[in-house]
Amino acid sequence: MPARSLESMYSTLRPAGPARPSAAEANEAIRHLVATRVDDEWPSEAYEFLLEEWAAASRAETAAAQ
Repeated sequence: MPARSLESMYSTLRPAGPARPSAAEANEAIRHLVATRVDDEWPSEAYEFLLEEWAAASRAETAAAQ
């Protein structure tokens, strides 16, 4: 599955209200962030943000499945 940038993840679909990405989309964004880092710089703020998005989506998807 090809990685997408954060920009394309959020600009592809424009929800009418606030929305979070799915757990799979957040995971994909995290993988892209890791794969595209430059000069061993670690974008910790971006990683933490995406990890929070993934955690929230995972909780929501788990709750919906129960």
